[in-house]
Amino acid sequence: MSHAAIAADILLDENRRQFLGLGLSLAALSLLPKKLFAAEAPSLKQGAFDITVFSDGFINLPASIIMPEAGEDERDAILKRLGGTIEATPTPSNIPLIRTAKDLILIDVGSGDNFQATAGLLETNLKLAGIDPAEITKVVFTHAHPDHTGATVRKDGTLRYPNADYIVSEREWNFWADPDFDSKYPKPLHAFALGAKRDLFAVKDRVRMVKAGDDIVTGIRVLDTAGHTPGHISLEFDGGDGLIITADAATNGVVSFEHPAWKFGFDTDQELGIRNRVKLMDRVASEKTMLIGYHWAYSGLGHAERKGDAYRYVPLNGKPL
Repeated sequence: MSHAAIAADILLDENRRQFLGLGLSLAALSLLPKKLFAAEAPSLKQGAFDITVFSDGFINLPASIIMPEAGEDERDAILKRLGGTIEATPTPSNIPLIRTAKDLILIDVGSGDNFQATAGLLETNLKLAGIDPAEITKVVFTHAHPDHTGATVRKDGTLRYPNADYIVSEREWNFWADPDFDSKYPKPLHAFALGAKRDLFAVKDRVRMVKAGDDIVTGIRVLDTAGHTPGHISLEFDGGDGLIITADAATNGVVSFEHPAWKFGFDTDQELGIRNRVKLMDRVASEKTMLIGYHWAYSGLGHAERKGDAYRYVPLNGKPL
């Protein structure tokens, strides 16, 4: 991906400064009590895998990130459905735990204490379910944004999941680890790079690089969904009618489905993100594939169905927004 492509598609610094400040400025506006996320986590069986979706809490996103291309009336109607405001919309963080005969696998690790105060609940919720962080054997990073990898390292510098092997796409690693990052890429990405390097370099001695088509374990394959970041991946499961963990290929349970061709503010390459999102939506709606979305209404379990020229998200247990 060229420097020009990234620079052309990136939002203004002001939007990112606004977002990065939300963890402090909006903590008092949290719309959901933390004890909500300690509720019993939903589970499903997918082929040979037992999957439980845990909550890491939520982050707040401004409308300028969620739907920068929306007109005022359309924006306000969507915000009403999402229960948000122009300044802050609560955006869940749903983290799948996959149990196999040999492994306990986390798909991303959430924010930890390195991001917004309304997130970072994964470890607590795992312990409430009787799971010790030391039992986790594999961690898959779908990409290295702070709400996905921020919990990698504790404040004392130790790993939160000390016995795990870590898996990340080679393109993702190479992008963030580039020693010349600051001179190659726009300033708004520099703060993200600091966090990504902290998290990735902390596991450099136990990391496995993957590419599209590689197996995480037998029956779970890497799906290339670049655009949100250069090495963003989703995960495709064998068994039944299929399952895809989308991560941030589709970031919002309303906008990404009903307006898949709209840009998302934090997509590094917004045009590529749109192409891969539209491709993904067309496929999963046609195949009726089960989905788990990272930032959709908890638990993120559901499927896509066609709605006119676009789609809508249908939660597994609940009504569409």
